Amino acid sequence: MLKRFAITAAAALSLSGAALASGGESAVHDVAFSFEGPFGAYDQFQLQRGLQVYTEVCSACHGLRYVPIRTLSDEGGPGLPEDQVRAYAANLDIFDPELDDTRPRTPADKFPGSSLSNAPDLSLMAKARAGFHGPYGLGINQFIQGIGGPEYIVSLLTGYTGEEVEMAGSTFYENKAFPGGHIAMAPPLSDGQVEFADGHDNSVHHMAEDVAAFLMWAAEPKMMARKQAGFIAVLFLSVLTVLLYLTNKKLWAPHKGKKTA
Repeated sequence: MLKRFAITAAAALSLSGAALASGGESAVHDVAFSFEGPFGAYDQFQLQRGLQVYTEVCSACHGLRYVPIRTLSDEGGPGLPEDQVRAYAANLDIFDPELDDTRPRTPADKFPGSSLSNAPDLSLMAKARAGFHGPYGLGINQFIQGIGGPEYIVSLLTGYTGEEVEMAGSTFYENKAFPGGHIAMAPPLSDGQVEFADGHDNSVHHMAEDVAAFLMWAAEPKMMARKQAGFIAVLFLSVLTVLLYLTNKKLWAPHKGKKTA
């Protein structure tokens, strides 16, 4: 997934010029994710499907080097049993300087990094990309719809038109969501590419939504705890405001309406 190859300066300038000439604005569409809004929560089964898509497709090129494998069993995340987390980690090798050799990873280790030097790490990708923008300096759309990082990922993975163009010896693929209109990454997903154990729809659009939700969790694993803490804080401040108001009325009621000499 998101497989990138080196783009020469000449090709980049050519693509930028073409985008400007055509007005190339990226087309990012809104997606109703379960974790959006102040009371939203991650869909555990969607995160598990997204992990499967990442493992079978994306991890061939891209890494999650900031994400500890043990978090796959955390509450509010994919929620895998600990034995499955250990088995998942054991399938990934890591070089151990103390052994001067490779060994199977453990849940205490992190996901591998990107296998290609020019393939971006996806640990924070869902927060690094902004899909929605409001008037300059206001961010009205972002306030209403969120930053739109997961929507950007979905739009990118489903935005291929099938058109290709050769530039500076490299092939670029037309993509409606990618800034500039063309991307060096070939379409990574195809219908039926991943088989889900729960029989969920494995069309490109649904797989894109699943992996985007998983990458949002990878970038914001404590979102549910943060929302819960925020709700408790707002509730506490609301009660405190009422108490302060009643206290103020109680203290000043005897003095209101009296004229001073």
